Amino acid sequence: MNKAITDGVVFMPPAFSGDTLGQWSRGDGTPGSATYANFATAAFVPADQDFGGCLEVQKTIGTQRVRFMGETPLLPGCYLRITARVKVVAGSLPGVRISGWAGRANNTEVTGLTGFAGLQTLTTYGEVVEISAIVGPGNRGGVDMVWGTEPVYGHFGVELTGPNGGIVRIDDIRIEDVSDVFHADMMNWVDVRDYGAVGDGSTDDSAAFEAADQAADGRRVLVSKGTYRLDQSVEINSRVQFEGTVTMPTAAILSLTKDFSLPTYIDAFGGDEELAFKKAVQSLLNNADHESLDLGGRRVSVTAPIDVQAIVPNRTTYAQRRVIRNGQLRAEDTGNWAPTTVTSQASYSASNQWRLTNVTNIANIPVGSLIEAPGVGREIYVRSKNVGAQEITLSQPLSDAEGTQVYNFTRFKYLLDFSGFDRLNVFEIDDVEFQCSEQASGVMLAPLGTVNVIRNCVFNRPGHRGITSIGDGCQGLLCDHNQFISYEGGVLTQNRVSVAINTNANDVKLRNNRASQFRHFAVVSGAHGVISGNHFFQGDSATNGIRSAGIVIALKACNTQISNNYVDNCHIEWTNEREPEPNTTGGGFGFAGLSITNNVFLCSNVAPWFSFIVAKPYGTGHNINGLNISGNTFRCVGGTINRAERVDTSFAPLDLSKMKNVFVSGNTYNNIENGSENPLLVRHSQNSHSQVWDIDTENRLPFSAYAMEVESCVTRSRLRATNNTTRNHMPYTQTRQGAGQDHVEVVWPEDVLGDVTLMIRMDI
Repeated sequence: MNKAITDGVVFMPPAFSGDTLGQWSRGDGTPGSATYANFATAAFVPADQDFGGCLEVQKTIGTQRVRFMGETPLLPGCYLRITARVKVVAGSLPGVRISGWAGRANNTEVTGLTGFAGLQTLTTYGEVVEISAIVGPGNRGGVDMVWGTEPVYGHFGVELTGPNGGIVRIDDIRIEDVSDVFHADMMNWVDVRDYGAVGDGSTDDSAAFEAADQAADGRRVLVSKGTYRLDQSVEINSRVQFEGTVTMPTAAILSLTKDFSLPTYIDAFGGDEELAFKKAVQSLLNNADHESLDLGGRRVSVTAPIDVQAIVPNRTTYAQRRVIRNGQLRAEDTGNWAPTTVTSQASYSASNQWRLTNVTNIANIPVGSLIEAPGVGREIYVRSKNVGAQEITLSQPLSDAEGTQVYNFTRFKYLLDFSGFDRLNVFEIDDVEFQCSEQASGVMLAPLGTVNVIRNCVFNRPGHRGITSIGDGCQGLLCDHNQFISYEGGVLTQNRVSVAINTNANDVKLRNNRASQFRHFAVVSGAHGVISGNHFFQGDSATNGIRSAGIVIALKACNTQISNNYVDNCHIEWTNEREPEPNTTGGGFGFAGLSITNNVFLCSNVAPWFSFIVAKPYGTGHNINGLNISGNTFRCVGGTINRAERVDTSFAPLDLSKMKNVFVSGNTYNNIENGSENPLLVRHSQNSHSQVWDIDTENRLPFSAYAMEVESCVTRSRLRATNNTTRNHMPYTQTRQGAGQDHVEVVWPEDVLGDVTLMIRMDI
């Protein structure tokens, strides 16, 4: 394409004539420089046999220039060929070359550029020699003077070099647009080299990339072979193809708004998948033109934990919906995944329940470390630290750690670690496999955030943890349709250490997940949760084996729904291990608000004392004040168990005299010796005359609790006195009878026999 025709741009200088010699400079071509008008050793020759009209000049100085004083425009992506025909007619034989002067818009010279090319030595009188050179912005084959994009015009012509005295005739100088030699508007791409990119790995090509993008106008931007240094953030709003590669500092952002996918970033960064992933995530959190990063089904080999905030150093909070989806992150065996463990002495007080104080060696304790010591509950982490004050902020209070003791702080390494953010909201991870390779853990959430989503993901063989919350970054978390696969399948349950997920904040939804053979599927410390449709199983090959908790509810007033799950060879454990003051006999310390409905519970080859639902109080004086267990199926195969629910008295019993609002009904029990109900329907037949009938609840009240209340007592047959006459007496009842306080006495005015049905409650 000739821009002189299509765009109205004139490149060609005027022909030599007697009237135009004043437009040809003997100097650099700039305004005010000396010209050939009325110059003693130059003249216009109107009828040369080879050239027609031409300029004849005698060489009198070392470098004698003939340069057009008009401003020949230099357009982005445009390449110009300057051509001259010359011959020597007398005197010494000089050299000749194309030359030019590069100017900015403010008429200053752009220095440091190649100013001449195409040198030829003239060897024969009268021989016509043609010389030419191409000037343009890109460092491409055939370009003699690479000027980049800073010059906006040039003064072009020829230079005579070598010995003085020769008389040289110069035909009209031609300047032509030869851009079509390098690219054409008919092609569907523009090359960044045509807009000044150098591609030497050290020159900053940021401006050239953006210039090419602006010129593309619907075409693709081609990053041809080379290594392009981008020191600044670059946004390309066109389709882009990478044959070459780019390098950037950490803080510089590459935003590919029309080709925003991991495969494109992998091409851009020379096949370095890990770096490409980081730069793509950086753009994801810094550009409004895309809401999700598609990994394109690619597997990214990860050599070390990815600190997401560190790759987005300009942000410590983020609160717009963003998604990472459709790919795999695989931890490679590089030695970078081993946990960091620090031992330190610290003090704890229930009156300052969210802090460890006077922490020695605090500078070496990483944020996000798991805290372990006597009196510390499960899954408690370092949320933040203040080195100067020697204080650590905890993810949860401690149950029984008053005073000063030694703590272990263990920092696991995560494929995606968001703990460096102060807050992260509505961030989603969808359809990603975390291939942890028995070394890495999966995802660590930010310490604060709301309604984040982890959906349709696979956490494959995490070394320690699947998803970890170190604070309230799990507020409203939606964890749906994920699979957690432990590497500890061949390990006895009591020896397992890995945990699929823990949460601290309220309103968490764990739905339709599958987890196999972890120590715990979920340790839940917040309230108002929904745990529904999950299948988690934790059995092993041992006979009469120990089973760990599948779900740990670590908050008494939990207000949590556990429904429609398949609870396989594990149990639900309800504790108060997050309570800072567990040892109290006062009121208001009830386990409250738990609903366990319509689940399938299965166990096999377990010890008879195993139970599916376990209340475990830390400290005395606790009761249950709100529990619904209904519509569940409890089944044991390969043996029998004593009961489906029980109290773990390792630390303290429940106060069975203060149980309230407990509803256990509509459950199915298979190979469970004592299926419980509350209220419990008891049918009693008194076959010998007695004034006091002792009625046994047969260990069928939930949690082996006391017989606290009789809702009703109805005779089912004729009440007969000793003389076999019918009696219509109204009895009264006495509760909490017998050694276990689980008997009820029905007291009559006289000795009678007959049959009664009672509704007995273990709560008040």
